[in-house]
Amino acid sequence: MKRIHLHVNVEETKFDSSVDFYRTLFGAEPTTTRAHYAKWLLDDPAVNFTVEVLEIAGDVPGIHHVGIQVDAEGELEGIRTALEAAEAPLLEVGRTQCCFADSEKNWTADPQGIRWETFRSFGQLEHYGAKTDEELSLYTKNLAGEG
Repeated sequence: MKRIHLHVNVEETKFDSSVDFYRTLFGAEPTTTRAHYAKWLLDDPAVNFTVEVLEIAGDVPGIHHVGIQVDAEGELEGIRTALEAAEAPLLEVGRTQCCFADSEKNWTADPQGIRWETFRSFGQLEHYGAKTDEELSLYTKNLAGEG
């Protein structure tokens, strides 16, 4: 199954009110909660919606990135093939631990510079994990190198 992923960066002072807003909007408690991190995995609509306080230099509140989460390796490869056909920039991260999950992921950007993450997760982690230096650079510029 494919699921749309929306990742929203909020200011620390607005985190609790943002979680309350989305809890009410979705009519559901977050699936995962940690300090400054809340994620809803919903089937209706099929979305992975994350609200987080990101403390990365140059990052601003708002929609941080969008993406597509898949359940099977073949689905991830199919998206990668489509990105290549679209001649989109591609940052292949591979296996990683990020956002409290063990995952495999790639990044791209659309022609406007909107960051897209394509990934599948293998399980939950108790720690946040770490982003690669290449991933961190995406937060201040797009994959085409424009910033």
